[in-house]
Amino acid sequence: MEHDILSLLSEDGTLSQGWQCPLGVDELRDLYRFMLMNRRVDERMITLQRQGRIGFYIGSIGEEAAIIGSAYALRPEDWIVPCYREAGAAFLRGYPLQRFTSQLFGNSTDSIKGRQMPNHWADRDRKLLSISSPVGTQIPQAVGIAWAAKIRREDNCVLVYFGDGATSGGDFHVGMNFAGVFKVPVIFLCRNNQWAISVPRERQTAAESIAIKAKAYGFEGVRVDGNDLLAVYDTCRQAVDKARRGEGPTLVEAVTYRQGAHSTSDDPRGYRAEKEVEAWKRRDPIDRLRAYLEKAGIWDQAQETALQDQLQKEIAAAVREGERLGPPPVESLFEEVLVQVPWHLREQMQEVLSRQKRPHQDQIKEHR
Repeated sequence: MEHDILSLLSEDGTLSQGWQCPLGVDELRDLYRFMLMNRRVDERMITLQRQGRIGFYIGSIGEEAAIIGSAYALRPEDWIVPCYREAGAAFLRGYPLQRFTSQLFGNSTDSIKGRQMPNHWADRDRKLLSISSPVGTQIPQAVGIAWAAKIRREDNCVLVYFGDGATSGGDFHVGMNFAGVFKVPVIFLCRNNQWAISVPRERQTAAESIAIKAKAYGFEGVRVDGNDLLAVYDTCRQAVDKARRGEGPTLVEAVTYRQGAHSTSDDPRGYRAEKEVEAWKRRDPIDRLRAYLEKAGIWDQAQETALQDQLQKEIAAAVREGERLGPPPVESLFEEVLVQVPWHLREQMQEVLSRQKRPHQDQIKEHR
């Protein structure tokens, strides 16, 4: 219900009376930069897909505060288990933009070597678990990572993202139940963006909220304005502190909105009204944070223009480099599956390599 949702920044960027922002000036500017970078990357990559230069893209336009505010509450050694809209959390962790675009193109510098579909990045060194397409399967995996940390007596925690649609799946309930019973250090972050592709939230559950579902599993559920970076950060910081103290999980329902399509394979005009979209755009998380920074006297138009120009150049350079590089070597088809490549796969690899070296006309004659 609306009065249950924590909000610290009004839509015009006014801070709630009596609340002191715990973030410094440089932190606020950096977080704003990451949110704007996330938005500009999404816009550019959607354009690339429409031009046929990449095969698929799924963005997070309108949900940046829920993603970046929650990830900022973590330490670098904490695991982030993404859904598929959390590129902003990866950038915040230091995941290079060039590596991100390489994964989209599946080129020779793609660390996954073209084996995943676009937008399914991963980085073990930065504690970013691989994205998988099936809805909700990452939830019990995140609980397992948190359970392992507890067994090892580490004070790390795990942040797992998912959408409102995932709460209708069995993986959500299995993960929640196990986390509650064993009090594992995991934060369940539901980006309630109102739509699971074409299914509205009210068709997902008859419960008054998603957060209330935590009560059935014996731990706390909270609702927060997902378009308010400060509220998301403050809520998740408290959940992280509680997890580190050994007090178990928290379900955070970040109430936000998916301004664009579910993915580049979707057209939302067929199932939702444009006036609904326009109403949520007036609550845009980037506009709200920028208004707060301007009111606080720590951001101005000159800084905004400089940042926009810088981001445009960085993204353009990453795209150029991503397109310039060729595909992964053909040998990668046979590598990193088994510790030792067996003889029959070695033979197949040699055959493929030899065919690559032969003139194209010879290969055509052979197949006639």
